[in-house]
Amino acid sequence: MFESIEELVQRAQDNQCTISEIMIAQEIETSGRTRTEIMNQMRLNLETMEAASVKGIQGVRSHSGLTGYDAKKLQAYIEKKNVLTDDIFVKALCYAVATNEVNAAMGMICATPTAGSAGVVPGVLLAFSEKFGSTREEMLHFLFTAAAFGFVTANNAMISGAEGGCQAEIGSASGMAAAALVEMAGGTPEQASQAFAIALNNLIGLACDPVAGLVEIPCIKRNAGGTSNAISAAEMALAGIVSEIPADEVVETMYRVGRSMPADIRETGIGGLAGTKTGKRIAKELFGIDR
Repeated sequence: MFESIEELVQRAQDNQCTISEIMIAQEIETSGRTRTEIMNQMRLNLETMEAASVKGIQGVRSHSGLTGYDAKKLQAYIEKKNVLTDDIFVKALCYAVATNEVNAAMGMICATPTAGSAGVVPGVLLAFSEKFGSTREEMLHFLFTAAAFGFVTANNAMISGAEGGCQAEIGSASGMAAAALVEMAGGTPEQASQAFAIALNNLIGLACDPVAGLVEIPCIKRNAGGTSNAISAAEMALAGIVSEIPADEVVETMYRVGRSMPADIRETGIGGLAGTKTGKRIAKELFGIDR
């Protein structure tokens, strides 16, 4: 079993294979299941992601009434053919927002690595699989690559906003998506690790500050932010740019920063944006409480 990103990359290099294959092999070894069983489970995850994105784009409203229909707006914006960047980039944002709007509406999503950050990985995957014309098998491998980096992060730091702030949720998801995108684009295991490091170090110290304690504001839009961050990190890594701080040290840093964060900015709905005048007003209107 690999315990670090350095070891993960080294194994892939030694075996002259992708990171996704290393993760699949580990799942076979540790679970005792067959490759077919493991692939079928990941296929179910992929189908869940696809269904959530479709539902979100059609338009959903959260139970609180605070959020909804932004993915539908993004889809309409794409269809006008006047986006500032390109359709694929904005589609990635759209799919990410759609997924988290479904989460806020109590729909079914696939936590990657958490429900609050569930939009980033599918946002990148679904948009770029369209760009590359990826097969179902290639899409599944994307998810296994993302899982490998998530596995290391969860075991060596944290993926919970309550424990380490939003850096642990959106930050981890963004790094996972960046690494997987690099592999999907034909990059090397080393480039995937660089993309992960760049993406995560961009979000070190990010507070988890849900308004009224609900995973809606600013969480849904942060999924779009994490998605754009993942894409930019992948672009840099594929260009040959490296993170001066190695990936494992970035993970270690996230852990230390998370441990030093005040409780107010660790998913308590007290500090950060939740502690603004508007944030407090929303909490009082919804729940009749003063924060």
